[in-house]
Amino acid sequence: MRTAFQCAALLVALQIMSARFGIAGEVVKVKITGLAFSPAEITIREGDTIEWVNGDFIDHTATADDGSWDVVVAESRSARLRFDHAGTTKYFCRFHPDMTGTVHVIADR
Repeated sequence: MRTAFQCAALLVALQIMSARFGIAGEVVKVKITGLAFSPAEITIREGDTIEWVNGDFIDHTATADDGSWDVVVAESRSARLRFDHAGTTKYFCRFHPDMTGTVHVIADR
């Protein structure tokens, strides 16, 4: 019984620390429908994760213009990527180069 109480107390403490110090970032969704990213331009904080949700019936990618990241998003699936560094990156779909977007990552300070 005492061990269960200690585990519960530890779990609550970790949740409080996570919320207070931003240990766990937010998950921000970008929809892919009609061969477009929506929203096409997004601003997040360091430590946040983007989840691309593919509503199309074909595969897509979210590929950084500078080649620093490349996420394959299969048809009717989703894929995630965490952003740990501030900066702005333009991206596109390798399969459909007219699909473009921009991620602005702001410092979490």
